[in-house]
Amino acid sequence: MSKNEFKVKGKSRRSSLFSKIESLLHIDSIFEQGLPVRYLPYILYVMAIGIFYIGNTHYAEKNIRLIDRLDTQVEDLRADYTTLKADYMFASKQSEVARKTKDMGLEESLEPPRKIIIEKEK
Repeated sequence: MSKNEFKVKGKSRRSSLFSKIESLLHIDSIFEQGLPVRYLPYILYVMAIGIFYIGNTHYAEKNIRLIDRLDTQVEDLRADYTTLKADYMFASKQSEVARKTKDMGLEESLEPPRKIIIEKEK
């Protein structure tokens, strides 16, 4: 049987993006003696801007979803309006009114309307 040995891996030839950034910025030297308080206002400022940016993005997306939903409702209402208007125009035609009133015993007049003139007394 072979002997178990702990092998120490050497440095990989391929370095990651973060290790390159760390070597360029020398972040370890900044934090050697603890967190520098002088950077705290800048960190808080950047965090506040980031939170505002995220909140603004969520607000904009919520408004876009609302606009899309309202557009769909407007299209449905427009279709309903067009259908109802067409039904109303058909029902208000003279021939349709005459057909519906025939059941009530009303008949369409065959004589044209006459104008009644009333003379004023002197």
